[in-house]
Amino acid sequence: MNFPTEIPFVTELGFELDSMQDGTAQLRYTPQPAHLNSFLVTHGGASMTLLDVTMAHAARSLDSDMGAVTIEMKTSFMRPAKGTLTARGKVLQRTATMAFTEGSIVDSDGQLCAHATGTFKYVKRLASADKTIHALNPA
Repeated sequence: MNFPTEIPFVTELGFELDSMQDGTAQLRYTPQPAHLNSFLVTHGGASMTLLDVTMAHAARSLDSDMGAVTIEMKTSFMRPAKGTLTARGKVLQRTATMAFTEGSIVDSDGQLCAHATGTFKYVKRLASADKTIHALNPA
């Protein structure tokens, strides 16, 4: 499944969108060597980005005409994230302008690696945003 809008950083990391519907989203991610920390496991920043993008897409699944920007996020790391990771996010509560979400990352053995909560604000997408990205980064 293609992402509904291009995000260059997400493309660079290699995230894959599995599903996005009814207040939920699921992404997959196979970290590359450059995404690891000194212990040779997924860097916490890459894991937090995966959670952020997953929760934002869960929020966007409720209103595809709007973007969702991060207001705040709290992440807890339970165990090292190794191998291919799956992130799942869901909207816990939605208001007219905000989405309150949670997300989790599991490894290929189904072990919980990280959990997050996040608050996202709905913002009107600029019609020219995708065109600007393509102009700056031609294929």
